[in-house]
Amino acid sequence: MAAEIKNIFVLMMENHSFDSIFGFSGIKGIDAKDGTETEINGLTGNETNYYLGVPYKVYKGDDDSLPTDPGHEFTDTVEQLCGEGKSYPKGGPYPGIDNSGFVANYATTNTEGKPPINDFGEIMRCYDTPVQLPVIYQLATEFAVCDNWFSSLPGPTWPNRFFIHGASSNGLDHSPSLGEMALWETLEGFGFENGSIFETLDALKIPWRLYNDEDKCLLGGQVPIVSALKGIRHVDVHNFRDFSGDLQKDYPAKFTFIEPNYGDVIFNTYKGGSSQHPMDDITSGEAFIKNVYEAIRNSSLWESSLLVITYDEHGGFYDHVKPPVTVAPEDDSVKDYNQYGFDFMQYGVRVPAVIISPLIPKNTIDHTLYDHTSVLSTLEDLFTFQPLTQRDGNANTFTALLSLDNPRTDCPLTLNDPLETTPSSPPSAEVQSALSSAEIPESGTLRGVLHIMLKTEFQLSDQSDSSRQTILANYANIKTRGDAKDYVNSVSEKLKEARPNKG
Repeated sequence: MAAEIKNIFVLMMENHSFDSIFGFSGIKGIDAKDGTETEINGLTGNETNYYLGVPYKVYKGDDDSLPTDPGHEFTDTVEQLCGEGKSYPKGGPYPGIDNSGFVANYATTNTEGKPPINDFGEIMRCYDTPVQLPVIYQLATEFAVCDNWFSSLPGPTWPNRFFIHGASSNGLDHSPSLGEMALWETLEGFGFENGSIFETLDALKIPWRLYNDEDKCLLGGQVPIVSALKGIRHVDVHNFRDFSGDLQKDYPAKFTFIEPNYGDVIFNTYKGGSSQHPMDDITSGEAFIKNVYEAIRNSSLWESSLLVITYDEHGGFYDHVKPPVTVAPEDDSVKDYNQYGFDFMQYGVRVPAVIISPLIPKNTIDHTLYDHTSVLSTLEDLFTFQPLTQRDGNANTFTALLSLDNPRTDCPLTLNDPLETTPSSPPSAEVQSALSSAEIPESGTLRGVLHIMLKTEFQLSDQSDSSRQTILANYANIKTRGDAKDYVNSVSEKLKEARPNKG
């Protein structure tokens, strides 16, 4: 029963569509709504995109990572969903969707690297889930898999992650740029018109906590995106290495948000992380998911806990389901951040989501429509407070999944081991040296990471006007990827000094 849930944990991974992870999983189970036999809305194997007259079918298995990062900016997603050459008319409505442009966009996008011609079909590749992803497959079949969960907007990581924190992206419909971040009250962070979930919980005196996989890779991937928010201090984000031990103590948080490590952000390879970024190996993320589950499962909180594992956006990967329309947040979002005139009345591509609790019947399949703000609507349902925007106010909750009167006793204490592969590594010192003189792009994740570290440096200073001027002057001199590495390392050292008991 939902009333028994006292601790909610959310782990948000990176950049995969539902079909990419579960399309060929063949999962069958019981319908969450009526208990009848059902199966996930997966692939038949005949789904096809065409590019230059060549058919590219979906296929199972193959490589652990992609050779280049698929485009997943707002303009990329329009083409992927609506067809080759399609664009969004400022102010909407969104063009007609037929999911036909994934290969065309992968082959030609200018927002990320272009793949070799022989790799165009890679964007249609989907994992052989039971074999390649035994951890997420086991969780999906032990608890509930949601096959109708969509990213909150058809676009990239940052605005989608903002939606899970604020039921809005404040008008942001693309990856943030240097100029836009200057508008984010530079040393305070990104704020929402109606505040974030963390500000709401603070007002209600409901304790929360943040974790990230800090130690995995120290090339920018250790910086959690949630630290970009107003009111969040990077120094207060907990190192995931302490997570299991913390749960064995008197754990205070009722809501916990967990971020993986994004790998090598500084030199743009994304290698060596735990986020399952398309250019990184997926098995490190499997290990991270396993560690999160097992830490909760083997704690005294287990019987009153709910764990949500989902992905921020599709990362350019093919999915065959057409995203439906939705409602705009209607929160007077700051239009300075809205580059394409997007009306926020269209969901993004479908993404994987697994919901875990001993109060959920084994092998449940949930066909209910969800998006990232369903996390917020569920918190609002469980803790009884008002929605942040129209979006979470209209989002379905997943409390109905918690249908058992008593916690199950058959939930696994440990999960399958990830598939044995050779983990990817960040670039060598020699490669880093060669890339160090490259200029930092005007927009993207590295810009966001640098902004978070600037915000953090100021928070760790005496916050005087003279300190502010010095910090901003030094920051203005960061021009290259090598400069970025030095700056991230410098602020990271200050973080260690500020939180000696957290590593």
